[in-house]
Amino acid sequence: MSKGNLPLNDLASGAGRVDVLIRATMAALLTSHGLRNDVVVVLHLMGGPGPPRRIKFDGSTITGIHAEERSIAGVIKKIIATPLPPVGQWQDISRGLSHSGGRLDTTLNEWKGVPLIALDAQAPRLWGNEANLSETGEYNPLAIDFILSDDQALDVSELPNAILRSLGDSWLQGHLAIGIVHFLLDEGVRLNLDEAK
Repeated sequence: MSKGNLPLNDLASGAGRVDVLIRATMAALLTSHGLRNDVVVVLHLMGGPGPPRRIKFDGSTITGIHAEERSIAGVIKKIIATPLPPVGQWQDISRGLSHSGGRLDTTLNEWKGVPLIALDAQAPRLWGNEANLSETGEYNPLAIDFILSDDQALDVSELPNAILRSLGDSWLQGHLAIGIVHFLLDEGVRLNLDEAK
């Protein structure tokens, strides 16, 4: 839902599967005892009666986020009850939390100049066959944008500049895929980002 009254007691169906987005947000932002300050999550709310809305969680500045689905659902509920800002203009809700109008192409235009990886189980692996864990843990790309879908398959035709990569042959739930990507980045695994492969 991009607008309306989010039903906190029915996140899995009555809320348009916002539970999937909440788990992905938690997996991307939270560690066991804190927040990842090098992560920004942009959720796209495309359903319901209103126009598309984007919600941005900035791990470097956000406060008040708790590792509990209903808590994050409550944050989203408050945001979708507020008037929608114009497309492309981020309006602050609180520290590290903002929202804007816009579709996926709006976000992709904002992300230009950074490698965009779309996770797709049918694509080549995200890491190369020769990839090992870094002994020093020093390899860390400057910036990479990852995009994944909710419970619906991602339409990769909307992502002409994306590098398609997989985490294996099985389709994974989004929050599990995020956990694997964090592990690869945290451990310094060299990623297979060559577009020719």
